[in-house]
Amino acid sequence: SGEVKAYVGGTNYHYFKYDMVSSGRRQVGSTIKPFLYSLAMERGFSPCDETRNVEQTLFDDLGRVWKPRNSGRERYGEMVTLRWGLSKSNNWISAYLMNQLSPYSLKKLIHEFGLTNQSIEATQSLCLGSCDASVSEMVSAYTAFVGKGMRVAPLMVTRIEDNAGNVVATFSANRNEVISRESSYKMIDMMRGVINEGTGYRLRGVYGLTADMCGKTGTTQNMSDGWFVGYTPYYTAAVWTGYAQNEKITQSNPAVPLWQKVMSQVHEGLENKAFPTPN
Repeated sequence: SGEVKAYVGGTNYHYFKYDMVSSGRRQVGSTIKPFLYSLAMERGFSPCDETRNVEQTLFDDLGRVWKPRNSGRERYGEMVTLRWGLSKSNNWISAYLMNQLSPYSLKKLIHEFGLTNQSIEATQSLCLGSCDASVSEMVSAYTAFVGKGMRVAPLMVTRIEDNAGNVVATFSANRNEVISRESSYKMIDMMRGVINEGTGYRLRGVYGLTADMCGKTGTTQNMSDGWFVGYTPYYTAAVWTGYAQNEKITQSNPAVPLWQKVMSQVHEGLENKAFPTPN
């Protein structure tokens, strides 16, 4: 519906009077990868498509070389599926997709997902999250996956009444179609893999959550930003953690345990239902 259930703009308003949900923008890191994979699905790729897990070399419009690094060498040299690549947040698979697609097409799609930052550059590194976005933009963008391709904007106020209880105005959330319904089902399948066997596995293996859920982790250089954006059949939520001056956070992403704590509470008492499947 887009109706906002919870909104925390900072740690303590007395000490930090800056809203990091809507006003602040930070580098998004790997939470951008679902947008890249969505573009691939729209261009005819499948989660089961395979490519070799090796280093990638890309060239920009001026012929300059870009060779992204990867955080590990799991299954190096093997043929892997795109689903595996997203679940493990593998940079080489993302770079492979970027080489098959276009940074200009990715930039256009990112804007359609609701990231309004006009300074986003159409470069190869965009596929690894070099751009900035707000928490509000990211949580709204991810609603397109569970919304069968339709993104819904956050809705803060549903109606206004006068002192006699008469309804003066009513409001509904703005929506726009971002990807096809078919692509949204493919993205649910791949992002479910992030939770079940990928970088978000702590939600299962450590915190014991059993609900059907999807999401994506994200960290930036030197762990200056820690993200987790995820969704269930009921709610979509985004958590950003970091410092105002880009200091290193910690050795692990603290956004994941915060996300599970909040989502466990808001789902308490709700039916444990699954995502819809294609007809």
